[in-house]
Amino acid sequence: MSDLLCKLTNCYQGAINKLKLADGLAPLLLRLYLAPVMLQAGWNKYQNFDNIVSWFGDAEWGLGLPLPGLMAFFATAAELVGGLLLLFGLLTRLVSIPLIFTMLVAMVTVHWQHGWLAIADPNSWLANGTILFNESIMQSADKLARANDILTQHGHIDWLTSSGKFVILNNGIEFAATYFVMLLVLLFSGGGRYTSLDYWIKRKLCNN
Repeated sequence: MSDLLCKLTNCYQGAINKLKLADGLAPLLLRLYLAPVMLQAGWNKYQNFDNIVSWFGDAEWGLGLPLPGLMAFFATAAELVGGLLLLFGLLTRLVSIPLIFTMLVAMVTVHWQHGWLAIADPNSWLANGTILFNESIMQSADKLARANDILTQHGHIDWLTSSGKFVILNNGIEFAATYFVMLLVLLFSGGGRYTSLDYWIKRKLCNN
């Protein structure tokens, strides 16, 4: 019995060792997923920079952050430069830090008050948690049903929904929290063996 367990353990370990040859694939996929998201977010901020500064600084209808111009610049630069570096796996651990901070600020200042869900779904158990509860989510089903009734009676509902059904945007922390976790993984794992410039630069420097 012990010999069988030993053979199974060795077989398992052999398979794990072979998988390690491709352990750079997971960081690569994370980077390829995150890079366009960050680049698009940064580009949107760059194109609407004055409005972003106003939104960051205004306490009545915006976030009420201190030094809004500086904060907007850092957020824009972090996403544009960070997204580009993530794409190539260059300075991956270093660039993950400001992006992690950006996601934390977004979660706390923009999304937290809306709970977890990005799209309102009153049937989700995530809408009913003590911390994650959001009353507007619970009311969203009636609002969506009423909107669909109005469009059915007075609009071209078939054409309007031909690209997908209507939903109510809840703007919860779901996406920002997901990006935060993915960036945290990259902070600890790096850009990936064989799949990042970080790996090849380090290999080149260490071999010389």
